[in-house]
Amino acid sequence: MSSGAWVALAAVALAVGFGLYRARTDGRFRHTTPTVVEEGGLAGPTVVEEGALAGPTVVEEGALAPVSKPPHPPASAWDDVRRALPEAELGEKATLLQFSSAFCAPCRATRRTLADVAEAVPGVVHLEVDAEHHLELVRRLGVLRTPTTLVLDAAGREVTRASGAPRKEQVVAALGRT
Repeated sequence: MSSGAWVALAAVALAVGFGLYRARTDGRFRHTTPTVVEEGGLAGPTVVEEGALAGPTVVEEGALAPVSKPPHPPASAWDDVRRALPEAELGEKATLLQFSSAFCAPCRATRRTLADVAEAVPGVVHLEVDAEHHLELVRRLGVLRTPTTLVLDAAGREVTRASGAPRKEQVVAALGRT
């Protein structure tokens, strides 16, 4: 086989591997731990895969990172949402906070799924945020892609999150963690 054929074969193998990885992880809810920053700082939540440990990370100034030994109790994700969207309402049991963008096809499917779950489960509210128009909120909450769904408990604290389009049964299971 020629070297060009080997390169093509390697590219196909990498593409298939990446596709399988994305199919396995897309829309899966992961545990998160809250992070806190001093006044004016930025932080995104530390995402912890099942069985993994999260620890402090050294990063360049201004980058998103967890902060160890906070000087004050953690603020909830809802505090950031209320600053960006004063008219937003927190659910009695939980809030499904979805970050979307205008040309995102999976966002539309996620919107339908989350709306169906919010309608079926008492005390659960679905709130959709346009990521393009709320970039500061996106940065503060560590959203890296759309759709991203955050499950907030009754106090507005982030319980879990999923990047990609979750299935209805995954959303219902995630609500069980609140």
